[in-house]
Amino acid sequence: MGEKASGRGSAQQKLLAFASLIVLVIGFSLASPNFFQVSNIMAILQATSVNGVLAVGVTLIIITGGIDLSIGTLMTFCAVMTGVVLTWGGLPLPLGVLAAVGTGAACGLVSGSLVARMRIPPFIATLGMMLVLKGLSLIVTGTKPIYFNDTPGFTTIAQGSLIGEVIPAFPVPNGVLMLFIVAGAAAWMLGRTVLGRYTFALGSNEEAVRLSGVNTDFWKIAIYTLSGAVCGIAGLLIASRLNSAQPALGLGYELEAIAAVVIGGPSLSGGRGTIVGTLIGALIMSVLTNGLRVLSVAPEWQTVVTGVIIIVAVYADQMRRRERK
Repeated sequence: MGEKASGRGSAQQKLLAFASLIVLVIGFSLASPNFFQVSNIMAILQATSVNGVLAVGVTLIIITGGIDLSIGTLMTFCAVMTGVVLTWGGLPLPLGVLAAVGTGAACGLVSGSLVARMRIPPFIATLGMMLVLKGLSLIVTGTKPIYFNDTPGFTTIAQGSLIGEVIPAFPVPNGVLMLFIVAGAAAWMLGRTVLGRYTFALGSNEEAVRLSGVNTDFWKIAIYTLSGAVCGIAGLLIASRLNSAQPALGLGYELEAIAAVVIGGPSLSGGRGTIVGTLIGALIMSVLTNGLRVLSVAPEWQTVVTGVIIIVAVYADQMRRRERK
């Protein structure tokens, strides 16, 4: 009965989040004729591609009952390492892609080891990693951006459109395509693999899983490593969008990603969550940010609204947990 109730609650939360998304789109469309235009919708989708990929990565960790505050600065550090490989090293584009994903996976491995092996609380471990990665990005670059002007084809990673070449009337950016590929792969992993089953099991009752003879440390490290690799993809996308690796960028992205996850239904206490819900949450955050910008709301007020949304989302999560009990 408890699992059925939890499933119904998750479905209701997704429906509520989707309804909120529709209301926001209609509201901003009525408030400004510039909102519901093809160019602006594409801008929203392009922005969602980065935040959405980050949200997918942190969803895996939140389902285990953990948290990762380093995903924003990890994304930046992965972009910086891509710049080092491609611009400073002059190596081929595929190696730059591998550098981003590999750097993310390596950093995720470190974070997972701190949490699983050294028993450091996820909040503290990833807070420390956030600061370490922020400092490393500034040290490696000398606080100066790395530009990809001499790397042919780099901007097409996020800004090109493979779909548009086949269907000219539907020029969906590659970054958006990448988001759905990553989301689809993550959803398949959660639903069809051993790693996915243990992801939910760790969040539901880690001690019971350990007592059943499962090496929980190994699986937890694997999940953090996979999440880091996903953050590496986000780093690649944002570097391609900006055509540069900005070493001071990154802080704040983790808050929007975590807010997107909570809005979409996964509980911060772990044990449940869906990638579809996370995507809806990411779209809500992007639509809200874009709509406020179109309405010429001051940036500082946009930050206030984001903070309020995070508080409301976490409070709603707490209320759902109380109702299940």
